[in-house]
Amino acid sequence: MKLPAALAPLESQIFRGLWFAWLAANMTMWMNDVAAAWLMTMLTPSPTMVALVQTASTLPVFLLGLPSGALADIVDRRLYFAGTQLWVSLVALLIAALALAGMLTPSLLLLLTFLNGIGLAMRWPVFSAIVPEVVGRDHLPAAMALNGISMNMSRVIGPVVAGALLASAGTAAVFVLNALLAGVAFVLILRWRAQARTSVLPGERFVGAMRVGLQHVRQSPRMRAVVVRVFLFFLQSSALLALLPLVAKGLQGGGAGTFTLLMASLGAGAITAALLFPRWRQRFDRDDFTTYGTAVQAAAAAVAAFVPEVWMAVPAVFISGMAWISTANTLSVSAQLALPNWVRARGMAIYQMALMAGTAFGAMLFGKLAGLVGVPEAIATASVLGAALLPLVRRWSVEGADVDFSPAVPRAAAEPAIEIGPDEGPVMVTVEYLIDDADVPEFTALMQLTRAARLRQGALSWALFRDTALPGRWVEHFVDENWIEHQRRLERFTAEDAGLRARRTALHRSEEPPLLRRFVADRAAPPHRA
Repeated sequence: MKLPAALAPLESQIFRGLWFAWLAANMTMWMNDVAAAWLMTMLTPSPTMVALVQTASTLPVFLLGLPSGALADIVDRRLYFAGTQLWVSLVALLIAALALAGMLTPSLLLLLTFLNGIGLAMRWPVFSAIVPEVVGRDHLPAAMALNGISMNMSRVIGPVVAGALLASAGTAAVFVLNALLAGVAFVLILRWRAQARTSVLPGERFVGAMRVGLQHVRQSPRMRAVVVRVFLFFLQSSALLALLPLVAKGLQGGGAGTFTLLMASLGAGAITAALLFPRWRQRFDRDDFTTYGTAVQAAAAAVAAFVPEVWMAVPAVFISGMAWISTANTLSVSAQLALPNWVRARGMAIYQMALMAGTAFGAMLFGKLAGLVGVPEAIATASVLGAALLPLVRRWSVEGADVDFSPAVPRAAAEPAIEIGPDEGPVMVTVEYLIDDADVPEFTALMQLTRAARLRQGALSWALFRDTALPGRWVEHFVDENWIEHQRRLERFTAEDAGLRARRTALHRSEEPPLLRRFVADRAAPPHRA
C-alpha cells in the first residue's frame, strides 16, 4: 500500500532506519531536559536557574556547531554520527549514577545538562547532512517534516514517560531509562551503512573547512535571510518552552503531571501540523509560513501564560506547537535547499547555531525578566517582541528559487607545464572578457553574481578590472588558497555555476572563449624592497 505524501520518505529502508534512530535519540534529549527542568524547580525556587536549564542544553550548539559541521563534511558521517551518540550515552549514564546517589546540585545539574548539549551540538549537523543523501529532492520537504514529527513524537512520548516516572519513581528513574534509550539509539546508528563519498582529492583541513563554510553562508542571500529569521524566531519562542515548568506550577492544581501534559500538547500540536504540511504548502509559500507561524506562536504563547486553568492552557500550547513546527520546518527546508551537499553539514551547523543562539539567549533573557516581573509578563514580552519585529524582517525572504546543485563539468584548463605541489600557492586565476559598451551594465551585474559564486566555492578574494589600454577588455581575478584548494573548487562546480558561465560567455564578443590563465605564487622568492 502506497503511503500518503507526508509519509512517503518512510518507504526508503535507509531513511526509515535512521528515522527510528533519530526518534530514540530525541526521546533521550527530551526526557533529560524534562527531568532536569523539573528537578531544578525542586532544587531551587529561582526562575533564572530554571530557565538556565534550557540555556545549558542549547548553548553548546551555538559554541560548537560550526566545528561539528566542518567535521561532518570531512570525515566518515556514519562513524561520526555514532560517536556523537556514544557521547550522549556516556553522559546519560553519569547523570543516572549521580541521580541515584542523590548527589545532584543546581550547579552540577547545569554542568551535566551542558555536557549533554555538547552531544546534541555534535549530532545535529551530521544528521541534517545525511537526510538529503538518502531521500530525493522531491521528498526533502516531507522528510524534513517527518524529522519534525520524530522530534515532536519524542516531545510527546518522552515527557509522558518522564512525567509518569517523576510522579511514581522519581527523577533518578527517568535518567536511568534515558541512559538505556541512548544506548539503543547508538546501536541503531551503527547498523546503518552509509554510501561512501568519492573524490580523487584529499580531505579538507579542519580550519579551512570552517572558513569555507562561513564564507559560503555569508555569500548566500537566502542563507543569510534564514539565519536572521531563525535567530529572531527562537529568541521569541524560547520564552514559553524555557518557562513552561513554572507555567505548569502556576496553573490551578499544577504539578509534574501538568507539566507533562503541556509538553505533550506542544508536541501533539507539532505532529498535527507536520501531517498537514502537504495540503498547506499548496496555499502558502515559505515566507507566508514563517510570518503567519511567528504571529500565531506569539499569540498562543501569551494566552497560555495568562490563563488560570489547565483546560485553557492545553489548547493554547497545542496551537503554539503547530505554529512552532510550521515556522521551524519551513526555515529548515529553505536552508537545506540553499546548500550544496559538499558544504551542507557546515551550512546547517551555522543555521543550528543561529537557532540555538536565539534559544539560549532568549531563555536566559526572559528567565531573568521572569524573576523581575513574573512568568506571564515575561512570556507576553517575548510575544510582543516577536510580533513587533515581523514588519522589519519581511524583507529577508526565505522563499527564492530552488537552486540546481547537481554536478556540472567546469571549463577545461590546460594541464600545468610545470610541476606543482598540492600545498603550493596561493593560486591566482584571471579570465579576460571582451565586452561591448552597450552590454557593460548587464555584464557588471552578472559579475557580481559571479563574485558571490566564486567566494561560495572557497576563493579567498575576487576583483574585476578594466584594461586602460584596450577599451572593452575586462579582467576577472580571483585567488585560491593553494593548488589543492583550486582543484577542490573546480570539483564543486554545479549546474547553477554552468548557467552563470553560459551567460558570461554570451556577452563575450569573440568566437574564442574568454582567455583563462592560472598562476601559482613562488614562496621561495624573497619579498621585494624598494
